[in-house]
Amino acid sequence: MEIMKEVHLMKKGAEADIYLGVWFGRESVAKCRVKKKYRVPKLDLALRTSRTVQEAQLIHEAKKAGVPTPTLFFIDQPGATLIMEFVKGEKIKDMIERMRYETAREVFLKVGKDIAMLHRAGIIHGDLTTSNMILTRGEQVVFIDFGLGSRSEKVEDKGVDLHLLKRALQSTHHKRADDCFQSVLEGYRHMASDTSSEVIERAYEIERRGRYAIR
Repeated sequence: MEIMKEVHLMKKGAEADIYLGVWFGRESVAKCRVKKKYRVPKLDLALRTSRTVQEAQLIHEAKKAGVPTPTLFFIDQPGATLIMEFVKGEKIKDMIERMRYETAREVFLKVGKDIAMLHRAGIIHGDLTTSNMILTRGEQVVFIDFGLGSRSEKVEDKGVDLHLLKRALQSTHHKRADDCFQSVLEGYRHMASDTSSEVIERAYEIERRGRYAIR
C-alpha cells in the first residue's frame, strides 16, 4: 500500500482486504482484491482487474443515478485496488436494534427508494445487506461494496436483489425484519411505481421457489 500513508488493515475478506489510510491528506479506504494462488497468474490478474474496474464503474453509475455511494479517488488497475472516500457513519447492521420504530421506518424507506433508483439505472447491487449500508450523521444512507454487482434490466435479477435483502434482514434482525422490509417495499414502490409491482411479486415468487436465482 505504497500509494497511501498511515495504513492499517480494517477487514480481511475472502475476495478483498480493506485498509484505512490517508490519500493526499484525506482519510480514505482502499479495497484490494487479493491474489488467488489456485488460479493461473495471468487469469487471476485479469479477473481481479476486470472486477475492480467494474465495481468502480457501478459505484460511479450509482452516484450518477442519485444513490449515495463513496466518492472514488483512484483506480489502481495493476494492483486491483480502489481508493475511495472513508464514509463517516455507522453500519445500519450495528444500530438497527436500538433504533426507534419511526427512525427505522424512515431509514428503510430511504433504502427502498435508493434500491429502486439503482434498478431504474440498470444496476444490481448483488449483496444488499445492512452491513453494506452506512447511515451518516446527515441521515443519508450510503451504499458500499458493489463487488458482486452487475448490470441488468431483468425483472428476475431485480427480484433477487430484494429477496436477498429480505433474507439478510431475517437472518440478522429477525425481530424487526418484517417491519423493515415492508418499509423497503414502500420506498421501492414510491420510486419505481411503473415496474415495482412486477419486481416485488418476482421477489416473493423467488422466495416461494425456495432457492436463489443464479444470474
